[in-house]
Amino acid sequence: MPAHQLIVFVKAPRPGFVKTRLARGLGLDAACQAYRQMADAVLQRIGSLSEVELRFSPDDAEPEIRPWLRPGWTARPQGDGDLGQRMQAAFAEAFAGGADRVALIGSDCPEITSGDIRQAWRELATYDVVLGPATDGGYWLIGLKAPQPALFENISWGSETVLAETLQRAKAAPLRVQLLRILMDIDTQPQWRQWQAGTSPGSLPFGRGASN
Repeated sequence: MPAHQLIVFVKAPRPGFVKTRLARGLGLDAACQAYRQMADAVLQRIGSLSEVELRFSPDDAEPEIRPWLRPGWTARPQGDGDLGQRMQAAFAEAFAGGADRVALIGSDCPEITSGDIRQAWRELATYDVVLGPATDGGYWLIGLKAPQPALFENISWGSETVLAETLQRAKAAPLRVQLLRILMDIDTQPQWRQWQAGTSPGSLPFGRGASN
């Protein structure tokens, strides 16, 4: 296990299983194809990194995920539980395997770059938690240098308060938090069209650090 690790949560590209909100406007097949494009973009942008593990869902999706693997990358199932439990388990296993700085991202924020990941690893030399705020109130990256189960328990996953709740938990710990640039997760048809048109905001000012 390398000292620095990136975990990417991916889903089997199956119609009706991915991007259900987007499917309301695009249809199931088109939303699935959109997810493929987003995941392809994310994985291409981080392709220069070697310390990458794809965590897939559902647990039988390995044959569908295999084409996304690059030399040196690994893959394993996310396992059971809600999103928070699966993320917590992924971090715990990475640290148990010897990693000392771990970042986790999803596959629906196609503007993530390898530079963002490297920045997160660098910030973890100073901060306990690194978060990449998303425009919808969630986050597109979370980075840790030690297990922090409280950051994943009883969070309103999928809501616009995920980032705020996580920051509250970090403050209560207390943990030092660093925020990265704001990026857009793609969940709706307008967001999809915006990205397709090349007009996504990309990077918005958010200030530097937020520490406690």
